[in-house]
Amino acid sequence: MLSSQDSIDLEDTFGARNYKPLPVVLSRGEGIHVWDPEGNHYLDFLSAYSAVNQGHCHPKIIKALCEQAEKLTLTSRAFHNDVLGEYAKYICEYFGYDRVLPMNTGVEGGETAVKLCRRWGYDKKKIPDGSAKVVFAKGNFWGRTLAAISSSTDPTCRARFGPYMPGFELIPYNDAAALDNALQDKHVAGFMVEPIQGEAGVKVPDDGYLKAVRDLCSKHNVLFIADEVQTGLGRTGKRLACDHEGVRPDILILGKALSGGVLPVSAVLADDDIMLNISPGEHGSTYGGNPLACRVAIAALEVLEDEKLADNALKLGSVFREALAEVQVSWIKEVRGKGLLNAVEVEPDAGVSAWDVCLALKENGLLAKPTHDTIIRFAPPLVIKEDELRQGLDIIKATFRKFA
Repeated sequence: MLSSQDSIDLEDTFGARNYKPLPVVLSRGEGIHVWDPEGNHYLDFLSAYSAVNQGHCHPKIIKALCEQAEKLTLTSRAFHNDVLGEYAKYICEYFGYDRVLPMNTGVEGGETAVKLCRRWGYDKKKIPDGSAKVVFAKGNFWGRTLAAISSSTDPTCRARFGPYMPGFELIPYNDAAALDNALQDKHVAGFMVEPIQGEAGVKVPDDGYLKAVRDLCSKHNVLFIADEVQTGLGRTGKRLACDHEGVRPDILILGKALSGGVLPVSAVLADDDIMLNISPGEHGSTYGGNPLACRVAIAALEVLEDEKLADNALKLGSVFREALAEVQVSWIKEVRGKGLLNAVEVEPDAGVSAWDVCLALKENGLLAKPTHDTIIRFAPPLVIKEDELRQGLDIIKATFRKFA
């Protein structure tokens, strides 16, 4: 087995330098626990950006993966396979939509949603061809494809990759009045928004914002597109983050934990009035809907339901935030979150680096990752038990106090 340093050196020599990971190499995982090649143990408080909600290598999901891999993995969509129909029925009934369009990655789900929205705008809302607009909230993050960065306000992923996608407009997040104003434009086909902005720093909107979004989109005949790739599938204490306000998006985007972190699986769900505007040849993916992914996704969704992981996230998320609120250190600006999607924001002038804090947490046996220099995101797998959470909290609190 390669040592940790060997692995880091090989990646640095032969890999593109498009990431800056913490200097830790992971070689094995189980539940919330991970180990490096030398056998050092860590608590995972990132969950691969919420892709591992069901915990590392969940036995039911791995069993489904192995059994299907021995039978059939890929046919392409040139032919039917014997799992896609079963999966489509299961996920549509699970979330209450007429149809699903299966893709692979979360960003592909976002691209698919935008295409569906534009086509609906032309076919149903009768927007003049080539004029459809999609509105996004500032601070959004749904990937780094050219379309995704065209809607971004983050210069790190956007700068010097233009020209950008036309027909995208940006408004402030958590601002219903700004949305109402933007939707006055009859050429707007949809509003795409994260119920909680994850990459922006776990920004939780005011109570009632999502309901206002739903009401305004209905009022202006605009599609409400919910990007629940990170916030969905139990992460915030409900099956979907939109469920906290009882709102139903017109288009729902899922990914990450849809496979329990086993392989890329994403999905876009909508009703017939939206989905059936797409005809054969107009959108697709060689791997989308492959039997391996479908079987794994069914198992991943069953685990979320059977083990009541959303309920666990709701309960332990409150424990987490209450415990951190008791930590009296001057450099903490705010502790915020919902369920087990949480963040600690650092006072920008306090002389404390979020990166340095994460390095110290790693040395003490807990893995988290900063975002935007001043924010530390904490999102452990939803299978975490209370004693494991409190073990992690002890590490976090002790590390934070050292920086005080």
